[in-house]
Amino acid sequence: MFDTQRVELDWGGRKLTLETGKVARQADGAVLATYGETTVLAAVVAAKAPKPGIDFMPLTVNYTEKYYSAGRIPGGYFKRERGPTEKDTLTSRLIDRPIRPLFPDGWRCDTQVTCTVMSHDQENDADIVAMVAASAALTISGVPFMGPIGGARVAFVNNEYVLNPTLDEMKDTQLDLVVAGTQDAVLMVESEAKELSEEIMLGAVMFGHRHFQPVINAIIQLAEKAAKEPREFAVPDTKAIETEMLGIVEADLRKAYAIPAKAERYEAVGAVKKKAMEHFFPDGKDNPDRPMTLVGGVFGELEAKIVRWNILDTSKRIDGRDLVTVRPITVEAPFLPRTHGSTLFTRGETQAIVVATLGTGEDEQWIDALTGTYKESFMLHYNFPPYSVGETGRMGAPGRREIGHGKLAWRAIHPMLPPKEEFPYTIRVVSEITESNGSSSMATVCGTSLALMDAGVPLKRPTAGIAMGLILEDKRFAVLSDILGDEDHLGDMDFKVAGTEQGVTALQMDIKIAGITEEIMKVALTQAKGGRLHILGEMSKALDKARAELGEYAPRIETFKIATDKIREVIGTGGKVIREIVEKTGAKINVEDDGTVKVASSDGESIKAAVNWIKSIASDPEIGHIYEGTVVKTMDFGAFVNFFGAKDGLVHISQLAANRVQKTTDVVKEGDKVKVKLLGFDERGKVRLSMKVVDQATGEDLEAKQKAERGDQREAAGGAE
Repeated sequence: MFDTQRVELDWGGRKLTLETGKVARQADGAVLATYGETTVLAAVVAAKAPKPGIDFMPLTVNYTEKYYSAGRIPGGYFKRERGPTEKDTLTSRLIDRPIRPLFPDGWRCDTQVTCTVMSHDQENDADIVAMVAASAALTISGVPFMGPIGGARVAFVNNEYVLNPTLDEMKDTQLDLVVAGTQDAVLMVESEAKELSEEIMLGAVMFGHRHFQPVINAIIQLAEKAAKEPREFAVPDTKAIETEMLGIVEADLRKAYAIPAKAERYEAVGAVKKKAMEHFFPDGKDNPDRPMTLVGGVFGELEAKIVRWNILDTSKRIDGRDLVTVRPITVEAPFLPRTHGSTLFTRGETQAIVVATLGTGEDEQWIDALTGTYKESFMLHYNFPPYSVGETGRMGAPGRREIGHGKLAWRAIHPMLPPKEEFPYTIRVVSEITESNGSSSMATVCGTSLALMDAGVPLKRPTAGIAMGLILEDKRFAVLSDILGDEDHLGDMDFKVAGTEQGVTALQMDIKIAGITEEIMKVALTQAKGGRLHILGEMSKALDKARAELGEYAPRIETFKIATDKIREVIGTGGKVIREIVEKTGAKINVEDDGTVKVASSDGESIKAAVNWIKSIASDPEIGHIYEGTVVKTMDFGAFVNFFGAKDGLVHISQLAANRVQKTTDVVKEGDKVKVKLLGFDERGKVRLSMKVVDQATGEDLEAKQKAERGDQREAAGGAE
């Protein structure tokens, strides 16, 4: 019934199986990929014809993790997957980035790649399996895809590279790097590292590239058995249009791209394009033999060529810089008056306001993942409003780009955060991009580092990031430091490197051509290091380390431990006790399963009151210790004093003062603040307190003082003898 084809190989110590012909047979291409016991179905469908007027490649990648794959039911009120999670979105981007450059210019048919995680073994992350499955499905689909690609995850454990580490192995790694590419070159890199050198990072990229070659060979074997006939697709011949257009616009375009200011340059380029379109369409009407979308595409290609020719010929860029110079940087920290930490980071025409907020354990984000539910105490959110590029646009939920840029900055900063035991705060950072002309994600890295230090977060070291570009024509190439938006758009590479003075913490690379070589990557990494160190130097002029104290409005947290068998008493039935403590003291309280208690408030007195209350429940008062208390009731025989959280004790009338007391109210009244010493407990366990042995002004123990004085007198008398 099924014409099933499959290939198998041993890859990184586990079996990888690629199978087609049994599932999703109405798709143009479908592959079921299994690695260990993690299984992903990738299905590819491309429209038969392009939609009219489309001047871009409409490619969509959707990766979805199904909870049933791990034997789980989604948490929360709704028990159905509710749209893409952050992991879904990031993995969709991870797959999209290396396959997009491998479609031919002019492909305009709506193309959709759907990857569904159907089984998860809690050992092998599904993202690499999905990437391999997508590559295989595209290769056999008949769509004009110049693949296949391979992908791999690389860890660095005990000074050795590890291919496709398990989830458990990832806990001890210094590196989490994903690399994808073809047989000949690397196309995409995404990573987080613990201050590793450029040499180790480059070695990891090449290690991954070498070790996914067997996967590419396996996909080719599967395609030889099961690939559909390639679709007929001819790239439009635009040489005649380009030659004609070059004569009309070349001089004007060169002048336009000599204007450093972005807005003025865009206006000039727009005028040149209008001139070109009026030449080809004098009556303003579209021509079926020479469509406006085609002519507009040729103009865009000419833009790119002129910019690229100028850079390669002169080593001068659009804004007049040489290849390595970083745009001017200014920093203000703090920038906002009431926030916990803030900065305004400006680099050229790219600007970010970055704000850090400190919270408590109850502010942690719950993550419901295939591997289980866990808490995240560091969040970084990136916002890119349309006004940042001088445009209008829809404002709504963050898109894939915003989520991806925020995660890249998160990876860059995460290795530099202090351990939770040393700094028990939940941290949220928000980056508001207010101007954008090149690498707002790296501005976010710099701004986040500064905002956290302004908030008093003791980062291990300041962190900065820089975006590198590439112009590659035949054997000539130029690597550009701190690229502009146009250089990103018209160039061949977006290569982002973040780190400290000691090493790299994050590396992301996207290639728009068929791939780049190890030589080019080495040049880019070396050049990026110089740029990063320069940016760190500029940042240090404003703030070179964390402030000694938290901001005025940041919460203070006191951490201590109680016995685990006392947790129930502190929380109370249905949380009654802890709610009362929170309500009356105003502090936030978090009690963990191991007995760790965190009490937070911006008011020191509030913290002190809550801590004393909790300790009074979870521990017993010490005999001989002096406490400050409040008189809660007076009787003929003495006064009851609340002295240890919820605990009360009796100060007998004979213990109120050194002299004889006729009436209790002659000495104390209800509400008075007094200092008492715990004498002990009577035969019924009742607390016995004394005021007369405590100096009510200083809290000094008078009994201890008298004993010490008698001891001094005896010593003096002995010496006299």
